Amino acid sequence: MSGWKYGDEVPQRSKEEEERERIEISLLLEGVYQLYGHDFRHYAFPSIRRRIWHRVHAERLSTVSGLLERVMHDRSCLERLLNDLVIHVTEMFRDPTLFAAFREKIVPRLKELPVIRIWHAGCATGEEVYSMAILLYEEGLYNRTRLYATDINEDVLHIAERGSYPLKKIQEYTKNYMLSGGKDTFSSYYTAVEDRAIFHPFLKEKMVFAQHNLVTDRSFNEFHVILCRNVLIYFDAYLQNQVHDLFYESLGDPGILVLGQKESIAFTKRSDHYTVLDGQEKMYGKVK
Repeated sequence: MSGWKYGDEVPQRSKEEEERERIEISLLLEGVYQLYGHDFRHYAFPSIRRRIWHRVHAERLSTVSGLLERVMHDRSCLERLLNDLVIHVTEMFRDPTLFAAFREKIVPRLKELPVIRIWHAGCATGEEVYSMAILLYEEGLYNRTRLYATDINEDVLHIAERGSYPLKKIQEYTKNYMLSGGKDTFSSYYTAVEDRAIFHPFLKEKMVFAQHNLVTDRSFNEFHVILCRNVLIYFDAYLQNQVHDLFYESLGDPGILVLGQKESIAFTKRSDHYTVLDGQEKMYGKVK
């Protein structure tokens, strides 16, 4: 494709080349779906386009069609592409005000339940799940809670299961914890071993890690809380509505949905099925 040189994020294109590129990307995503069952066909185009070109460059290819051929015949290339397409940005107590609001507004509702089921959809490497475990432990709820942590990528799930994170990030995590309303010292929840912070095993006792694809898989339980933060922003409107159907069907009573800062239930076909519990922190309650 003209205008491309190795190291460019995305090549410059003429109108004809833009159309060709869209066709190539469509064929690549269709091939990945048909052969491997991973459906990225309704992901937001600008984001997925950048990530596909990143993989084209990394494989030292010059066209998306070249990547398609390699993915179709090389499973390891597919795995590398999947790692590029799925976003794994997270941290402990990310957006501390969300966790503070959760303590104030959601925890009192959960205290009325004999058993609590929480689903972290798109959990990535698990930092959010451990954050929630700590919060629930401090609120006296952890022993009656089951945390379900799912992601499309098995590799990040293995990281999450280990509960071991770089020690260099702990200062930032500690600050987040304190801002979120933490009631103890953050260091009491992990052991420093060389350059890793290993979180104590008791935090994993109520966790279930499993592979789950929000696009192709269905509900697997009834939940009181679903957290899916900063995942839907990468989906187009069609796919967002599909996933919101999944979440609505998966929520029981009380049914609480927590989205990311740049996400909203507004303008989806399920918008009338929720009340706003906290508009700033994107927490919604399912209408009975």
